[in-house]
Amino acid sequence: MGQETSVINHGEGQIEGRNAVVEALRSSIDIDKVFIVKNDTDSIIKYIASTARAAGAVVVEADRRKLDSMSTTQSHQGVIAIAAYTKYVTIGDLLVSAKKKGEEPLIILCDEISDPHNLGAIIRTCDAAGAHGVIIPKRRSAGQSATVVKASGGALFHTAIARVSNMTSAIKELKKSGVWVFAASADAEKSLWESDFTCAAALVIGSEGAGISRLVSENCDYKIRIPMNGELSSLNASVSAAVILYEAVRQRRKCSISS
Repeated sequence: MGQETSVINHGEGQIEGRNAVVEALRSSIDIDKVFIVKNDTDSIIKYIASTARAAGAVVVEADRRKLDSMSTTQSHQGVIAIAAYTKYVTIGDLLVSAKKKGEEPLIILCDEISDPHNLGAIIRTCDAAGAHGVIIPKRRSAGQSATVVKASGGALFHTAIARVSNMTSAIKELKKSGVWVFAASADAEKSLWESDFTCAAALVIGSEGAGISRLVSENCDYKIRIPMNGELSSLNASVSAAVILYEAVRQRRKCSISS
């Protein structure tokens, strides 16, 4: 197999090589994703894949050319892991955080947002607006990466991120806890100005292309839209999140002053 020479690339949180990834999985490092070469039947690769999945990491099969292009050491040995920059939390943690602050929960759910710049911008707005966290899916979503860190302006390190296996189940969990779930949708009849965000609220923002998936949309309590007066029918995902979040902040501040 050869001498293991790969290490963590601190700039990207990237770990390359079989022994290095095995040791990372045994350590306290949180692993976000593991890329393994397709059709490799080696027992160590199989062990890495099963251990990573058990730890909650996303395992992605990729061809060797993909791994070669990702590698910074040129010694990946068929496996590259991406370390998480911060620990993922649970939905319960987000709700407890709001309760400790004496506030109604205000949470963003990102439904398959794959652009790390958009995810980073949403995280940055959440921190600025005082939201209690962001929920992302394990699959078909940007995760923690250097690009997300940069786009968030470092807000990733101050914002609680929950990662879930199923967004519909996450919505149901929030609703059971008394949180009203709003879906941002361009074709909604109700505008954000007609919506009440002073309650325990979660906002679902859809992907850049397809928007909110059908099943997720069907499980939300309300669909809301941002009024558009120009020729375009929608805004960038991160801009939409910012507009609605600050309407929620405005309403809550007004409610607090009047009470």
